[in-house]
Amino acid sequence: MSFNGGIAVVTGGASGIGFASAKLLAEQGARIVISDRDEAAANDAVGRLNGNGHVAVALDVVDEAAVREEAKRIEQEVGPVSILVTAAGITHLPVPPQDLATDTWDEVIRVDVRGTWSAALAFGLPMAKRRKGSVVTISSVTGFRSTPLHSYGIGKAAVVRMTENLAGEWSRAGVRVNGVAPGYTLTPLMRRLIEAGERDVSSMKAASAMGRMVEPEEVANAVVFLAGPQASAITGVTIPVDAGWLISPTWQAYGGVRAHEVAG
Repeated sequence: MSFNGGIAVVTGGASGIGFASAKLLAEQGARIVISDRDEAAANDAVGRLNGNGHVAVALDVVDEAAVREEAKRIEQEVGPVSILVTAAGITHLPVPPQDLATDTWDEVIRVDVRGTWSAALAFGLPMAKRRKGSVVTISSVTGFRSTPLHSYGIGKAAVVRMTENLAGEWSRAGVRVNGVAPGYTLTPLMRRLIEAGERDVSSMKAASAMGRMVEPEEVANAVVFLAGPQASAITGVTIPVDAGWLISPTWQAYGGVRAHEVAG
């Protein structure tokens, strides 16, 4: 697969799933614009990409006016954007609803939902006018199931529905809109949460059918597939990349996913 110098914007691209996606897109021939609210981290990430001509921009996706202006600037100074990956997002601790501060609830929704919406419109509408492009949103498996992440899970469920809605709006304009829903992924943020005792790695591994966590590069593989020509007839779907987290819970009534090798 080659993206032949096509321009890909990755929000939240300085680390984690965003950077893994940017790196793989660059390796496949795309020219990358890494957008992140941490300008120094964005510049550092660009320096770690293969190839030349990649660009870093400082951008907070919750600032809708700034997102629109930056999208216009990128289109004028870098070139027409053909791929958008909306990886910018934040999470919060799994606490009872009465312990989740309203300010935290609001900020998660602002970043994860409104930030995704702002970026999708700013970069997706010019794609629709050109009748060519691909948007890949990053949601989460928590958007499909009940969890104690009372704001994050709601926000990611909204991103799944947003993906479907925008696919309905833009697919006949030549823009495919799909999503990836990661499970527990060993991003730098997740590693920090584990080290701080805020996430239990053994519980997260046990909760998946494969008995392990997901690597950022595995999520990036799905992102690049959906963004590229091999997914040319796919739109409006969100693919879980979760090591079997979604299928594992229903096995608990039968003693859990069996940990053995099948003979034969």
